[in-house]
Amino acid sequence: MEYNLADLFESVVDVVPDREALVYADHPGTGAERRLTYAELDAAADRIGRHLLDSGVRPGEHLGLHLYNGVEYLQTLLGCLKARIVPVNVNYRYVEEELVHLYRDADLTALVFDAEFSDRVAGALPRTERLRHLVRVGTSAPGAAEVPAVPFADAEAAGARGRGFAPRSGDDRFIIYTGGTTGMPKGVMWRQEDLFFAGLGGGAPTGDPVRRPEELAERVAEGGSGITFFPAPPLMHGTSTLTAFIGFHFGQRVVLHRRFVPEEVLRTVERERVTSLSLVGDAMLRPLIDALGGPLRGTDCSALLSVSSSGAIMSETVRRQFQELVPHVLLLNNFGSSESGFNGTATEDAGAERGFRVRVNSRTRVVDPVTRAPVAVGEAGRVAQCGHVPLGYYNDAVKTAETFFERDGERWVLLGDMATVDEEGVVTVLGRGSQCINTGGEKVYPEEVEQALKAHPEVYDALVAGVPDARWGHHVAAVVQLREGAGPLTLQDVQQHCRSRLAGYKIPRQLVLTGEIRRSPSGKADYRWAREVAVAAADG
Repeated sequence: MEYNLADLFESVVDVVPDREALVYADHPGTGAERRLTYAELDAAADRIGRHLLDSGVRPGEHLGLHLYNGVEYLQTLLGCLKARIVPVNVNYRYVEEELVHLYRDADLTALVFDAEFSDRVAGALPRTERLRHLVRVGTSAPGAAEVPAVPFADAEAAGARGRGFAPRSGDDRFIIYTGGTTGMPKGVMWRQEDLFFAGLGGGAPTGDPVRRPEELAERVAEGGSGITFFPAPPLMHGTSTLTAFIGFHFGQRVVLHRRFVPEEVLRTVERERVTSLSLVGDAMLRPLIDALGGPLRGTDCSALLSVSSSGAIMSETVRRQFQELVPHVLLLNNFGSSESGFNGTATEDAGAERGFRVRVNSRTRVVDPVTRAPVAVGEAGRVAQCGHVPLGYYNDAVKTAETFFERDGERWVLLGDMATVDEEGVVTVLGRGSQCINTGGEKVYPEEVEQALKAHPEVYDALVAGVPDARWGHHVAAVVQLREGAGPLTLQDVQQHCRSRLAGYKIPRQLVLTGEIRRSPSGKADYRWAREVAVAAADG
């Protein structure tokens, strides 16, 4: 047995087969609720894994998960791991052009998708030559495009019972797609052993990693149940999937909702006695506060021990508002990325005055981005991590060479966050080195939005910046210079133009018209100026 995620999951199943593993708690009372024990989830994953192999999907080939949250997502993911098929997350907000890029870039040969996305899948399919086996979850709406896909229920029924898979390895791959510096997504290639230790804590809630693969199940057998993990964000983001696997590695329950609906989340927290809730920053925490202070006042959150955020920071003000309502809950701002896994957690004094201070793990450093040597105390550099790091970006040798390196016989990854470090080793994160906009935990890169804007016939030039937003952290603002003699251009015009080119969260929420876009003599964008113009317009 190795540090392979399927092997590890099966070892837990074998010691607690009858323990409840997964609760799909969406819209209780409507028939959507499902509960699976560890043995039932394991058997369901076996059937999907065997179906994929029987359908000609080979070990090492890539399968896309184009799905909302649900049992089928984790069932298929586990089935892929069992069959040594490489799972690839697909952002379900992507429109057709973005899907074509991801399907092709990831070399997908198989796809499991929700019926709601049939039209987009049908549009992308003719340009994705490798994609040959599709499985559809649910029933397409009347009038939806026809996609040659096997219904999920049929695929599950056709799959053979029992495990019966070939031996696996800790070297088996797991790919997490994340936003790129040009806006196009990049696939982060992980060895499963590295992901287990870097992104899943090595199976140890106390920070003491397991010393051998068999020890994980031994710890589960010795411990009890009683912890319920609730990853509220989409599983298509790596953090939620990893949270679910952490729950499985502890032999505990994992609760899922199809979509984030604040009132339903709180009802589930009460009914399922959720102990650990994960979300994305203020964009998710604020609606929970509004519900707790309003229609769901008095909701029983007594079982809830922690609320953690990854991908965006829970601001100091919003954290304070939540703790006034639920004072016993520990709020954790976690710091990490698809390229590094978990790096650390913000200190209690992190906030507006002292900055986003993080107590990082022993493998994280702040280094000079050129020499890649550790910086002096107080000096700005880039966050980097060594040891269990990814192999690189799939299909992108240039970006891999820029981001991953070796030093003193160890593999390193250079992250995009600028930071300083103090005498105690506490890191203060200053922000992205690029101009990445974080809106509700989603990454938006200005260059991609600018290209979409410039495709409008009335636009001569454009810059895009992030403007502080009470709910989303930042919203996307477009500073636009019109062509000479162009007619009036409204925000609604811009949004309609962008809607077929960009996912919804990338579309500008603010438009500022200017006589001239400011650039340097070499033509480089002046993003500081663009941000100042957009902020001033928003405040005015």
